[in-house]
Amino acid sequence: MDLSNMSSADLRNLQEQVKRELKQRESQDLAKAREQILAIAQSVGVPLKDLVGSGAVRAKTGSVAPRYRNPADATQLWTGRGRQPKWVKDWLEAGKDIAGLKV
Repeated sequence: MDLSNMSSADLRNLQEQVKRELKQRESQDLAKAREQILAIAQSVGVPLKDLVGSGAVRAKTGSVAPRYRNPADATQLWTGRGRQPKWVKDWLEAGKDIAGLKV
């Protein structure tokens, strides 16, 4: 197929046809892979749900203990994660070491 002789409209049409065909083939490949996996699981007697698990990924919850405290105001704490609070920036800009803020 010589694409150089095709018009822009024909090329766009061909592009859309290729996109549709790729989408259909990807769907068929996925269905085929699922069937193969299910057949393998059944042949060894393993339930499919044991292979794939629940599918839910649980994020870690809980808080992180603060690592730094503002010496001028003991209620201001920072875990060391995320953006530095202004009091930490001020401390560092004054040329002091962050170790001086350790809890």
